[in-house]
Amino acid sequence: MTYVTKQELIDRFGERELIQLTDRTNRPATTIDDDVVDGAVTDAEALVDGYIGKVYELPLSSTPAVLTRIAADIARYYLHGKSADKDGPVHRAYLEAKGWLRDVSRGLVQIDAEGITLAAAGGGSVRAKPADRVFTRDSLK
Repeated sequence: MTYVTKQELIDRFGERELIQLTDRTNRPATTIDDDVVDGAVTDAEALVDGYIGKVYELPLSSTPAVLTRIAADIARYYLHGKSADKDGPVHRAYLEAKGWLRDVSRGLVQIDAEGITLAAAGGGSVRAKPADRVFTRDSLK
């Protein structure tokens, strides 16, 4: 399942940014390298699947819009790589996306998708059976 496409990245972040982040052969950068974009998108989708696969059955039947945004922010962060400023908007968006995915995996946030119903916590009982006594009055005499 594809959560975000190259065109959606262009629509969100602009063609110029993608050209600067992906064109590693031309100076000055002039084109978007599809292989670099595909790699970042694949990595972002794998991260998303890792979190939501814990709660939802994969592949999803449809992609909720929120997952497109989350996957786009993560892919953008991967495209920036080590050059992403730790206090910048790209890094903040990445951390917010991971936090949101963590909340989904914990069941705190639900997405509009068919998924696995989580079992309610509790309701069971614990049984303990003590071992037979080794030392008794009779065995110590």
